[in-house]
Amino acid sequence: MKKFVLSAALLFSALAGNAEGISSPSGMVKLDFELTKDGRPAYQVDYKGTPVINPSTLGLELKGATSLMDGFKVVKTSTSTFDETWQPVWGETKDIRNHYNELLVELEQPSTTRFMNIRFRVYDDGVGFRYEFPQQKNLVYFVIKEEHSRFAMTGDHTAWWIPGDYDTQEYDYTESKLSEIRGLLQGAVSDNASQTVFSPTGVQTSIQLKTADGVYLNLHEAALVDYSCMHLNLDDKNLVFESWLTPDAQGNKGYMQSPCHTPWRTVIVSDDAREILASNLILNLNEPCKYDDTSWIKPVKYVGVWWEMIAGGKPWAYTFDLPSVKLDDTDYSKVKPNGIHPANTANVKKYID
Repeated sequence: MKKFVLSAALLFSALAGNAEGISSPSGMVKLDFELTKDGRPAYQVDYKGTPVINPSTLGLELKGATSLMDGFKVVKTSTSTFDETWQPVWGETKDIRNHYNELLVELEQPSTTRFMNIRFRVYDDGVGFRYEFPQQKNLVYFVIKEEHSRFAMTGDHTAWWIPGDYDTQEYDYTESKLSEIRGLLQGAVSDNASQTVFSPTGVQTSIQLKTADGVYLNLHEAALVDYSCMHLNLDDKNLVFESWLTPDAQGNKGYMQSPCHTPWRTVIVSDDAREILASNLILNLNEPCKYDDTSWIKPVKYVGVWWEMIAGGKPWAYTFDLPSVKLDDTDYSKVKPNGIHPANTANVKKYID
């Protein structure tokens, strides 16, 4: 813990100025941005006046080119407010409010005359940020070797995590302290040929965390389009998570052409774990529906016990009375159930137990 506090203090002392801050509409969440003395972007997040993300640096390492990690100066900053209510095509909530305050930081790397922007959106339940690359002559096509977005924890939090794996998410969740992940990770990997972890402290997103003060955090991403999926690699000495992108067969982690942007990196925060689950922050940061008319989309419910049905152990049909059914027309109350559909109360209780 002493090492961790020292690391945060050292980063604070290295900040060079150009500080900007922005709060959520209610003021509960506050984000501060600043450049370090070597021109590296850094941010911090407070919740109800208490840090939940300590000063954390941002940047991208490029392949075959000077990286977008440091040497920046702030060209311009601007803020704005947005508030709308929209309706998803389908979901738990009919009306979703998208209300945030935004900070846009426009950066230049003078040594290369390249430009990179970082856009922050601050909601009452968290923060989203992404990298943006405007049209420019000195940064057109580029390959990402690694994204170095960091999330510095404020303590040795309790975490609910699964091992970082490019191939599968089919793991049982482990509950442990952050400092215990290294010792528990191999035991969390089951005997499955498709499971290969990328790091002894690597975990997948989303990851749920709880501080000693009872504050819940969730780290994840939104609007993942034309970009590699983000995992997290933990520096368990300093308790700092860093983004770890899924590589292609050549080891590259992103092919970009400006103008373009990355997905959003998200931090959801609340005193109540249920509010993390109910948060619409990620939905709000996803791209809007591109269909103007969605009346033809008719969501239906699927009911089943997945592996029993796809493996052929149990039938997909609820009844044998009809050779076929139509979702909009069939009246299930007038047919006799076959009694062996896997989604019955007794069978589902067995799996739950």
